[in-house]
Amino acid sequence: MSVRIDTTYQGDLRCTAAHVPSGVTLITDAPEDNHGQGRSFSPTDLMATALGTCVATILGIQAEKHDLDLEGVEISVEKEMASDPRRIDTLRTEVYMPRPLGEQMRTRLERAARHCPVHESLHPDIGAPVLFHWPDDEGA
Repeated sequence: MSVRIDTTYQGDLRCTAAHVPSGVTLITDAPEDNHGQGRSFSPTDLMATALGTCVATILGIQAEKHDLDLEGVEISVEKEMASDPRRIDTLRTEVYMPRPLGEQMRTRLERAARHCPVHESLHPDIGAPVLFHWPDDEGA
């Protein structure tokens, strides 16, 4: 299956990208530390966004398969850049689960998250740890 994304350069280091099947558009902007104004997601920010939303989606698929309520899962991805060459160095993902689950289900969800399609597509030089926070781990 293929999906087409059409991108138009708007000038001033700003682009509009259209998801052709849905018609939804988004804007990217160069970050302040790379000649831009940082008015929107940068292209590398979209990599972090893709990883976080992919993990959430994979967890949602597992929740549907196992009749779990995972509404309220929060995922934070912190992107760190390398400078020479300029590239993503690390995408550190933290998953905050809304409620405790048994050990077997925890293992299943953690394994699924670490094998989401975006995580599997990252270059091996990109550090991409995925850390889960469970309520019972934090005294909740």
